Amino acid sequence: MSAGLRLYLSVGLLSAAALAYQLLLLRLLAIVQWSMLAGTVVSLALLGHGASGTALALLRGRAAALAPPLYVAGAACFALAAPLCFALAQRLPFNALELAWDAAQWPRLAAVYGLLALPFFFAAACFGLAFIARGRDIARVYAADLAGAALGAAGLTLLLWWASPQTMLRLVALLAALGAALRPLHPHAQRPAGRLQPYALALLAGAVLLVPESWIAPKPSPYKGEQQLLAVIGARRLEQRSSPYGTLSVVASPRVPLRHAPGLSLQASAEPPPQLALFTDGDAMTVITAPGDLRYLAQMTSALPYALRAAPRVLVLDSGGGEAVRQAFALGAVAVTAVEPNPQRFALVRDGYRDAGGAVYTGPRVRAVAADPRAFLRRDRARYALIQLPPAQSFAGSGAGALAGAEAYLYTVEAVGDALDRLADGGLLAYTQWERLPPRESVKLLATVIAALRERGVAAPGARLAMIRSWQTSTLIVKNGALDAREQSAIRAFCARLGFDLAYLPRMEAAEANRFHRTARPYLYEAAQALLSPQADAYIGDYKFDVAPARDDRPFFFQFFRWRTLPELLGLRAQGGVALLDVGYLLVVATAVQALLYSLLLIGLPLLWLRGAAGDPRWRTGLYFAALGLAFLFIEIVWLHRLVLLLGHPLLAASAGLSAFLLFAGAGSAAAERWQARLPRHAIAAAAGALILWLLLLEALWPRLVDAAAVWPLPLRALAAVLALAPLAACMGLPFPLGLKRVSVQAPQLLPWAWGINGCMSVCAAVLASLLAMHFGFQSVLLAAAALYALAAMLLR
Repeated sequence: MSAGLRLYLSVGLLSAAALAYQLLLLRLLAIVQWSMLAGTVVSLALLGHGASGTALALLRGRAAALAPPLYVAGAACFALAAPLCFALAQRLPFNALELAWDAAQWPRLAAVYGLLALPFFFAAACFGLAFIARGRDIARVYAADLAGAALGAAGLTLLLWWASPQTMLRLVALLAALGAALRPLHPHAQRPAGRLQPYALALLAGAVLLVPESWIAPKPSPYKGEQQLLAVIGARRLEQRSSPYGTLSVVASPRVPLRHAPGLSLQASAEPPPQLALFTDGDAMTVITAPGDLRYLAQMTSALPYALRAAPRVLVLDSGGGEAVRQAFALGAVAVTAVEPNPQRFALVRDGYRDAGGAVYTGPRVRAVAADPRAFLRRDRARYALIQLPPAQSFAGSGAGALAGAEAYLYTVEAVGDALDRLADGGLLAYTQWERLPPRESVKLLATVIAALRERGVAAPGARLAMIRSWQTSTLIVKNGALDAREQSAIRAFCARLGFDLAYLPRMEAAEANRFHRTARPYLYEAAQALLSPQADAYIGDYKFDVAPARDDRPFFFQFFRWRTLPELLGLRAQGGVALLDVGYLLVVATAVQALLYSLLLIGLPLLWLRGAAGDPRWRTGLYFAALGLAFLFIEIVWLHRLVLLLGHPLLAASAGLSAFLLFAGAGSAAAERWQARLPRHAIAAAAGALILWLLLLEALWPRLVDAAAVWPLPLRALAAVLALAPLAACMGLPFPLGLKRVSVQAPQLLPWAWGINGCMSVCAAVLASLLAMHFGFQSVLLAAAALYALAAMLLR
C-alpha cells in the first residue's frame, strides 16, 4: 500500500472514530445523567481540537520533525482514551442534581469535562500533524477527514440498532488502533526496523477491547427511576435493549409490587394489577400492565375526558407501554390509534411482552404507528373525538428540572394547533402533567394552549377549557367548541366523586377551587383567571418562573429558570429554595463556565507567548476570528436543535446536522482559493453576504419543509435536512480560510493567534448558543450570527 493511500485511510479511520465518539457521548451521557445538549458535546470536541492546535503551534518546527512517531502515538492514545476516559469520568462522584447546593460538584464537573475532551485532543493532533507533514496533499487529507467523519456519523447511527453503546465504544477504539497501525507518515513503514514501538502502541490500544464490561458500561445516576426501583428488595432487570432512540430496560419488582397510576384518586377503590416497569435511558418510566381489575383506570385525573364522551375514537400520542391505550378501551373507546416514537419500544411491548401486557397493541380496534407524534399530527388526515397526551417523562426528572435543556416539540403553540386540527367537531384534547409547587408545567401549558387558541381566532378561549388536579397530576381539557352546561356538570360530578380539585371551569367560583388537596393559595385557579384576562402578559412577566408559551422557535417547555429569581431562591436556601432551581439549566450554565475557563487556559493563554511584530493588527484580527467562532457555532447548534423537529430524536438530528456542516463547510473551505481568485478585493464581504442571504432564505423555507416532509420516511427526511443545510454550510466554510489567507499575507505572525481566538470562541459558543436559545429563541440567535458575520466582513474589508 502506498504511503499516500495509507495516510488517507488512516485519517479517514481516525475521523470516523472521532465523530462516532462525539455522537456516542450524546447517548452515553443521556444514560448516565439526563438528556444532554448537543452543544455540550460539540464544545468538548472543539476544546480538544483547539488545544491540540495550540500545542502544535507552540511546538513549531519540532512538530514537523517528530510528525511520524507523534501521529502513531496520538492515534494510539485516542484509542486508549476514548473508553478509559469515559470509564474514569463516570466514576467521579459528580451528581448534576447537587450543583445548586454542593460547591464540590463544580470541580468534579470540570474534571469530567476535561476527561471527555482529552480523546479529541489526541485525534485532532493527528489531523494537524498530517496537515503539517503532507502540506502538498492537504486537500486530499482534508477530503479523507470529511469523508471519514460522515461515515462515522452514519455508521454509528445504523450500528446502534444492533450494538450497545459500550460495544460501540470498543469499536471506536478499534478504528483508532487500526489508524495507528497503518503508520501513515513513516516513509518506510514496510521495513522491520523501527516498527516495534508504534506497533506496541497499536497493540496496547487494541487491548482496550479486552477491558471488563463493567468498566465501560454506562452507570446511571442513582437518582434515576430505574436505579431507585432496582434498590427495592427483590427487584431485577428482566431485559435490556438498545437503539439510537435509547436504552430500554424492563424491570420487575415481585416482592414489593410496582403500582404506577399517575393521578390516582386517594379515594380509589381499586389498585393496578401486576406491572412491569419500562425505562428509557434509566428514566422516563412507563409500565406494562397485566390483565386484571382495571377499575383504577377510571379513577385517575386522565379519565376525565371519558366522563364527557361515550365510545370515542381516540388518538394516544407518545403511548409508551400502552397504559393510556388500555385506559381508553377500559372506558369505552371504540378504536384507538397509538403513536409511539420509539419503534423498538413498540416491538418490545407488542411482541416481547404481549402476554404480560394483555396484547395491548394488537387487535382489530388498535392501530399502532411507530412515528414521531408531531410528524404524525401533520400528516394524518383522520379526525378524533379525543386526543390524549400522557404525562411527559418522569416525575423525578421533571421535578428536578433535569429536562430544562431538552426540546419538547409536542408542547408548543404550533403543536397545540396541529392537535386541534385533528379533532372532530366537539372533540377533546387532553393533557396530563405532573404537578409540583409552586406550579410550573401546568401554568406554562395553560399559557401555551390559550396562546394557540387566540392565534386561531378564538375570541373566548376560556369557554373551551377545563382543568382539574390531584395531589400528583393535573389534567387539562381543550374542547373543539365551547363546553356546555351538561359537560360542566359532568366535570363537577367527576371531581366530587373522586376527590379531585377543580382548577378551572368556565364561570366557576373561587370557592370551588382548592377544596381537597389544599395548598396555600388556589394557584392554578389564579393562573387561569390571569392568563385569560387582558393582564396575561403582565402576569407571565411577573411570575417567579418562566411560564411564557413555548413555541417551535423556543421549544424548551421544561425550562422555567429566571435569573431575577435567583437571589430569592438562594436566600431561601435553608428552607429548600435551592431545590427549586432547574438542574438542567444550571448544568448548561456550569458547562458554559467550564468551557470558557478551559478554552482560555488551554488555547488563549498559551498563545500570548507568541509575540507579534510592533503595529500588527492583532486586535482587529482577533475580533474577526472571534466573530467567526461565535457565528459559526451559533448557526450550527441552532440547527442541531431545529432538526429534532424534522427527524424526531436528538441523536438523529446531531448525526445529520454534523455530517452536513462538516462535509459542506469543508467543501466551502476547499473552494476558498477559487473564490478569492474571482473576487480578490471583496471575497470576504461577498462570502458573508451570500451566507446571510441563504440564512434568511432558509429561515423562510424551513416551516414549509417541515410541513412537506411530515409524510416522508426517515431516511428521506434526513437527506432533505442535509441538502437544505448544504448551501448554508458551504458559505460558512468560506470566511475562515479567506481570513487566514489575508492574515498570512499581511501579518503571518498572527496566524496562531487567529486560530487560537477562533478556537476559544467556538468552544464557548457551542454551549452559549443553547443558553441564548432557551431565553430568546432560535431566530434571535441566528440574527446574532448574521450580525457577527457582517461585523467580521467589516473588520477585514
